[in-house]
Amino acid sequence: MRRTSEEENTIAPDGEPMDAQPQWRKDFPIDRSQDEFVARRDFTKFLVLTSAAFGVGQSWIVAKSLADGASERTVEAREIAGLNELEVGKSKIFHFPTAADPCVLVRTGENEFVAYSQLCTHLSCPIMPDPRDGQLHCPCHNGFFDVATGRATAGPPKRPLPKINLEVRNGLVFATGVELRTV
Repeated sequence: MRRTSEEENTIAPDGEPMDAQPQWRKDFPIDRSQDEFVARRDFTKFLVLTSAAFGVGQSWIVAKSLADGASERTVEAREIAGLNELEVGKSKIFHFPTAADPCVLVRTGENEFVAYSQLCTHLSCPIMPDPRDGQLHCPCHNGFFDVATGRATAGPPKRPLPKINLEVRNGLVFATGVELRTV
């Protein structure tokens, strides 16, 4: 049996010749000193490929946000409640625009209603209305939102709640759209 140059360069950790080594060591003849060696070219390839992957990922996120912002989704208006159904200072939970999107409707005055997504902008915990204090409360991390504006007033949430656009028609309150806000 003729030895290859790899076998000649390989020195087993126990110092014994290759003929006396177990079969697995013969199948994987790697020097311990060469085990952690990484060529500059290999390292550079790794950095370039990793950077390219991050760049593609970021580009995808930007393109998706621009596409989502540019596409106007038409949402069909949905009846939420009758004017006489809620007293001033009371609230009602409803789902809009899909059954998976919980929202809260609050009657703040005789002819004034506001509605927001019921999911906290911090970690999507359900918020609880407290219209008497003029706030919406997230019990998970003690966050508070202003009932009139939906803006975060205390706690970890930094972004305002998505606002549900409302219309009153023939004594009924309708949800007509969702307004995503950043400030």
